[in-house]
Amino acid sequence: MQAVVKTHHINILIEADRIPNSILTLLKNEYGSDLKIVKKRKTKREESIIADTSDWFKNIKAIIKPSDNLKIYRTNLKLSQGKLAKIIGVLPTHISEMERGKRGISKAVAKKLAKIFEVSIEKFI
Repeated sequence: MQAVVKTHHINILIEADRIPNSILTLLKNEYGSDLKIVKKRKTKREESIIADTSDWFKNIKAIIKPSDNLKIYRTNLKLSQGKLAKIIGVLPTHISEMERGKRGISKAVAKKLAKIFEVSIEKFI
């Protein structure tokens, strides 16, 4: 079920199997006749799957290297190579070379990265 509210500059979209009556009442009181409730049924394309069991995930996992993981995790945390280098105690060129696959990631560095990014050390080995 979706509740969509359209006013001059407001558009609220709530997606849930069931929206509690307390929320619907609040929205009705606030927006009155401007409140439009649209019920939406899931199609087969929208059904959830467990990502790590999908063929796509297995294929991607097989081609992603530790250097790719390093760049992805660093970018997601919005850390520059210089900032990450300072945190783990290496030169920025060291980070650059690891991300480009020109330099391997040692176990000691992998442990530090795993702790910083809160992931398994296997991501970097």
